[in-house]
Amino acid sequence: MLREVGPRDGLQNEEQTLPPETRAELVDRLAAAGLKRIEAASFVNPERVPQMAGAEEVVSSLERLDGVVYSGLALNARGYERLRAAGLDEVSFAVAATESFSRRNAGTSVDAALADAERVVESAREDGIRSSLTISVAFGCPFEGRVDPQRVVEIAERLAATEPDELVLADTIGVATPRPVKALVERVLALGKPVGGHFHNTRNAGFANAYASLEAGVSALDASVGGLGGCPFAPKATGNVATEDLVYLLEGEGVETGVDLEALIAVSEWLEQLLGRQLEGYLYRAGPFRSQP
Repeated sequence: MLREVGPRDGLQNEEQTLPPETRAELVDRLAAAGLKRIEAASFVNPERVPQMAGAEEVVSSLERLDGVVYSGLALNARGYERLRAAGLDEVSFAVAATESFSRRNAGTSVDAALADAERVVESAREDGIRSSLTISVAFGCPFEGRVDPQRVVEIAERLAATEPDELVLADTIGVATPRPVKALVERVLALGKPVGGHFHNTRNAGFANAYASLEAGVSALDASVGGLGGCPFAPKATGNVATEDLVYLLEGEGVETGVDLEALIAVSEWLEQLLGRQLEGYLYRAGPFRSQP
């Protein structure tokens, strides 16, 4: 299953801050295009990420469709309480694989983040909310360089012990290549939890990594409409793999996504006008391939 992260991970790195009602419209357009799992908002301190201010207003403005899982990011217990009160279906919580990135991104140590993750997952279980735990900078850190896969597996073991619904391996700064991606996915899958993949296309390997992770057995892939994205706390981190480009790849390889590709392309075209710039994705500019011109 695809998880659309454009309304959160995509827009958080834009210079332009879109109002909550426009971000809600983006979520609604993505749901109408057939995406069944959408990260709609981020419940973080708006002083640190002003692009994500007004998360509650985004959620309250949604025209929620049956069968769509609406999720949000929380980085601590306070963020989770806001998410729960807003009525979302899923909480996404991130733990960094390195101390430097954890302190820059979340303002806390890895151990403290792991403790917060445990509390959030326990609360989510009691509240009937899905939990997805992401290990960010799982392949490389902008401050510490390459990350030892054993370190990631150790973090994944601690997170798996909290019994989340899913673990996600994130190549936050887009430095991974397919072989180590496949190897790490297989090691984390051995822990017995569903595993997802989150890949950035910073060095033009994001789609190859996404496909390698699919071959290794991931059950979900993150993507961002138009290829929007990046991390405000990671220098030179650029966009996620574009959702429409990934849908084209998967459908061409016989993997059904349930997404209306033409409608999804139209969302990117709308975003291009809204943001006033060309987006990073390719398919919305080239158009889908048709056997007859």
